[in-house]
Amino acid sequence: MPYETILYEVSEQILTITLNRPDKLNAFNATMMRELIEAFDAADADDDVRAIIVTGAGRAFCAGADLSSGADTFDRDARRGPVKRLPDGRVDYSDPNARDGGGQVTLRIFKCLKTVIAAVNGPAVGIGATMLLAMDIRIASENAKFGFVFSQRGIVPEAASSWFLPRIVGISQALEWCFTGRVFPAQEALAGRLVSRVVLPDELLTTARGLAREIATKTAPVSVALIRQMMWRLSSTDDPMEAHKVDSRGIYSRGRSGDVREGVMSFLEKRPANFKDKVSSDMPDFFPWWDEREYR
Repeated sequence: MPYETILYEVSEQILTITLNRPDKLNAFNATMMRELIEAFDAADADDDVRAIIVTGAGRAFCAGADLSSGADTFDRDARRGPVKRLPDGRVDYSDPNARDGGGQVTLRIFKCLKTVIAAVNGPAVGIGATMLLAMDIRIASENAKFGFVFSQRGIVPEAASSWFLPRIVGISQALEWCFTGRVFPAQEALAGRLVSRVVLPDELLTTARGLAREIATKTAPVSVALIRQMMWRLSSTDDPMEAHKVDSRGIYSRGRSGDVREGVMSFLEKRPANFKDKVSSDMPDFFPWWDEREYR
């Protein structure tokens, strides 16, 4: 599928999505929003994709929203036409045109069934920083810089980052970065737990691919899909019993699967495992559990 603002390349069961507007420092626009959502849809539907790397072309990861519209950049009425109004004149926030585009991307990444690794090659500012938060593992080049700059633009953090960021770095660090809106270097991102490691620029993609390859070649795809959703969705529940209910379903259903028999026997026979269950067709019957009104 041809894209205008991203590159989509699958090799060795690893999908690399490259933000590809290098002349604009990969600034985010409506086309990039749509294409990223389409790319994650395609990745989830392709059983040959076992892990995803997201990076940027040129010297930036993503410099934030495309500001070419000037003062109207964030004015939805000016750019998309008036958002619907209720009879009393108040904004009808159910109008799709009122939705934040960055949030639509991060929510799609959040629902992804494959491991998502960010390889941050350069500046990641605004939506360039917040889109990273829904990714599972963030690796930064020494050239990377980060900025949650919204307070300096007169707006607020978007892309559901008020949910993601405190969970990743803690409330105090999240507030410091968002209150000040300052741009900070990769080593500060590492100290604040926004990224898991900082590497030399020419080692960034090699490091990310090495990690992706380990996941792609050694793990069961259905297990990875379940683990990803369990970790993201259950970490904020009020009581561990909610996690126990889902764990129990997972252990019961997967314990009877061919993948588990293969995983045990390959270990005992000291050989690589050959997992055959597919995310597209073999997810257990309790998935997705969060769509249920109550546990059965």
